[in-house]
Amino acid sequence: MSNMSKVWFIGAGPGAEDLLTLRAARLIGESDVLVWARSLVKEEVLEHASPGAEIFESTSVPLEKVQELYERATREELTIGRIHSGDPSLWGAVLEQIEICDELGLDWEIVPGVSSFGAAAAAIGRELTVPEIAQSLIVTRRASRTPMPDGETIQGFARHGTTMAIFLAAARPRELQKDLIEGGYAEDTPCAVVYRATWPDELIIRCPLSELAERIRDAGFNRQAMILVGPGLAAGGTRSHLYSPDFAHRFRGARA
Repeated sequence: MSNMSKVWFIGAGPGAEDLLTLRAARLIGESDVLVWARSLVKEEVLEHASPGAEIFESTSVPLEKVQELYERATREELTIGRIHSGDPSLWGAVLEQIEICDELGLDWEIVPGVSSFGAAAAAIGRELTVPEIAQSLIVTRRASRTPMPDGETIQGFARHGTTMAIFLAAARPRELQKDLIEGGYAEDTPCAVVYRATWPDELIIRCPLSELAERIRDAGFNRQAMILVGPGLAAGGTRSHLYSPDFAHRFRGARA
């Protein structure tokens, strides 16, 4: 099928198969070999695959097996589509794969995808940047088997008081709640927990920070839940200058 060996790191989005980009769908169809994460990427995305494509489920493919596939791609001039959940730039474990590609002289490219924090914001119908309330977004995670670098603690980030999108934190909600409050968020700070955003079994919890741990425990969430916290989740904010008649920019003059 292909005439040039290459690895495509393809962002498949947060779950719903129709949130693939056009580029992602096309490249899935052009790949000789596909590696995908069954637990995080819906099987329907494979409907774009060509009939002759080899398909591997990633839980059966450790990094050493991935290296063997990339070595084979180099020998046989294959195109490999490595399908990642969300956007590969966030906890996609692509760097170690890119290093293998570079050692092999194998061409590669990243295809961005819709991140679950964007899907979660859409699910609750909120803009995460609210004029004069929260103009920054902190995207982070809790320490687990992979430790966090110095200076990147939940408690430290909470001191900024802006919106936070927290990955991989539902399994230890009491510690998370404690860190957020000790970091400086008020107990009535609005929170939203979106479980499996864009999947058919998506669930949403809205609560003040003081109830966050209890609500997560009661729902039974321990993975695949995005936690959003910050005053901007409830505030209306002020009017944006972007569409104000009194605000001039290169495409529009100000009203006299």
